[in-house]
Amino acid sequence: MLEYVRVFLVGGLICVLAQILIDKTAMTGARILVSYVVLGVILSGIGVYQRVVDFGGAGATVPIVGFGHALAEGTKKAVDETGLLGALTGGLTGTAAGITAAVVFAFLWSLMFKSRQK
Repeated sequence: MLEYVRVFLVGGLICVLAQILIDKTAMTGARILVSYVVLGVILSGIGVYQRVVDFGGAGATVPIVGFGHALAEGTKKAVDETGLLGALTGGLTGTAAGITAAVVFAFLWSLMFKSRQK
Protein backbone atom coordinates (compact mmCIF):
# COMPACT_ATOMS: atom_id res chain seq x y z
CA MET A 1 0.00 0.00 0.00
CA LEU A 2 2.83 2.41 0.84
CA GLU A 3 4.35 1.79 -2.58
CA TYR A 4 1.17 3.10 -4.27
CA VAL A 5 1.33 6.24 -2.15
CA ARG A 6 4.97 6.86 -3.13
CA VAL A 7 4.18 6.32 -6.81
CA PHE A 8 1.21 8.69 -6.59
CA LEU A 9 3.21 11.36 -4.77
CA VAL A 10 6.17 11.33 -7.16
CA GLY A 11 4.06 11.21 -10.33
CA GLY A 12 1.67 13.80 -8.91
CA LEU A 13 4.50 16.15 -7.99
CA ILE A 14 5.90 15.95 -11.52
CA CYS A 15 2.47 16.78 -12.94
CA VAL A 16 1.87 19.60 -10.43
CA LEU A 17 5.18 21.21 -11.38
CA ALA A 18 4.19 21.06 -15.05
CA GLN A 19 0.79 22.58 -14.26
CA ILE A 20 2.45 25.42 -12.37
CA LEU A 21 4.69 26.07 -15.39
CA ILE A 22 1.63 26.15 -17.64
CA ASP A 23 -0.30 28.50 -15.34
CA LYS A 24 2.46 30.85 -14.21
CA THR A 25 4.76 31.13 -17.24
CA ALA A 26 4.42 31.77 -20.93
CA MET A 27 5.98 28.39 -21.74
CA THR A 28 4.14 26.31 -24.30
CA GLY A 29 3.33 22.66 -23.70
CA ALA A 30 6.00 21.62 -26.19
CA ARG A 31 8.69 23.59 -24.35
CA ILE A 32 7.64 22.09 -21.04
CA LEU A 33 7.81 18.57 -22.51
CA VAL A 34 11.27 19.19 -23.96
CA SER A 35 12.39 20.74 -20.68
CA TYR A 36 11.20 17.67 -18.79
CA VAL A 37 13.05 15.29 -21.12
CA VAL A 38 16.24 17.34 -20.80
CA LEU A 39 15.78 17.53 -17.02
CA GLY A 40 15.47 13.73 -16.92
CA VAL A 41 18.70 13.36 -18.90
CA ILE A 42 20.58 15.86 -16.73
CA LEU A 43 19.36 14.41 -13.43
CA SER A 44 20.22 10.90 -14.63
CA GLY A 45 23.65 12.04 -15.79
CA ILE A 46 24.53 13.37 -12.35
CA GLY A 47 23.04 10.32 -10.63
CA VAL A 48 20.11 12.00 -8.89
CA TYR A 49 17.15 10.65 -10.84
CA GLN A 50 17.92 6.99 -10.12
CA ARG A 51 17.23 7.72 -6.45
CA VAL A 52 13.88 9.25 -7.43
CA VAL A 53 13.10 6.12 -9.48
CA ASP A 54 14.09 3.88 -6.58
CA PHE A 55 11.70 5.80 -4.30
CA GLY A 56 8.81 6.53 -6.68
CA GLY A 57 8.87 3.58 -9.09
CA ALA A 58 6.41 4.03 -11.95
CA GLY A 59 5.56 7.51 -10.67
CA ALA A 60 9.05 8.51 -11.80
CA THR A 61 9.48 6.34 -14.90
CA VAL A 62 6.13 6.76 -16.65
CA PRO A 63 6.03 10.59 -17.00
CA ILE A 64 8.09 12.27 -19.71
CA VAL A 65 10.97 12.88 -17.30
CA GLY A 66 11.31 9.10 -17.16
CA PHE A 67 11.81 9.08 -20.93
CA GLY A 68 14.81 11.37 -20.50
CA HIS A 69 16.06 9.05 -17.76
CA ALA A 70 15.71 6.05 -20.08
CA LEU A 71 17.62 7.89 -22.81
CA ALA A 72 20.47 8.68 -20.45
CA GLU A 73 20.62 5.21 -18.92
CA GLY A 74 20.55 3.53 -22.34
CA THR A 75 23.34 5.79 -23.54
CA LYS A 76 25.49 5.17 -20.46
CA LYS A 77 25.06 1.40 -20.80
CA ALA A 78 25.87 1.42 -24.52
CA VAL A 79 28.96 3.58 -24.03
CA ASP A 80 30.20 1.20 -21.34
CA GLU A 81 29.66 -1.79 -23.66
CA THR A 82 30.71 -0.47 -27.10
CA GLY A 83 32.61 2.76 -26.48
CA LEU A 84 31.94 6.08 -28.17
CA LEU A 85 29.66 4.54 -30.81
CA GLY A 86 27.26 3.72 -27.97
CA ALA A 87 26.63 7.45 -27.52
CA LEU A 88 24.85 7.37 -30.89
CA THR A 89 22.91 4.14 -30.44
CA GLY A 90 22.26 3.78 -26.72
CA GLY A 91 19.42 6.27 -26.40
CA LEU A 92 17.34 4.56 -29.05
CA THR A 93 18.12 1.13 -27.70
CA GLY A 94 17.12 2.21 -24.19
CA THR A 95 13.80 3.66 -25.34
CA ALA A 96 12.95 1.29 -28.20
CA ALA A 97 10.11 -0.46 -26.37
CA GLY A 98 8.38 2.79 -25.46
CA ILE A 99 8.78 4.26 -28.94
CA THR A 100 7.51 1.05 -30.55
CA ALA A 101 4.49 0.93 -28.25
CA ALA A 102 3.64 4.56 -29.07
CA VAL A 103 3.83 3.94 -32.82
CA VAL A 104 1.84 0.68 -32.68
CA PHE A 105 -0.91 2.10 -30.47
CA ALA A 106 -1.14 5.26 -32.58
CA PHE A 107 -1.52 3.11 -35.69
CA LEU A 108 -4.20 0.93 -34.07
CA TRP A 109 -6.03 4.03 -32.83
CA SER A 110 -6.00 5.49 -36.35
CA LEU A 111 -7.55 2.27 -37.70
CA MET A 112 -10.32 2.30 -35.09
CA PHE A 113 -11.29 5.93 -35.57
CA LYS A 114 -11.53 8.07 -38.67
CA SER A 115 -8.81 10.69 -38.48
CA ARG A 116 -9.11 13.91 -40.44
CA GLN A 117 -7.47 17.30 -40.78
CA LYS A 118 -8.77 20.13 -38.61
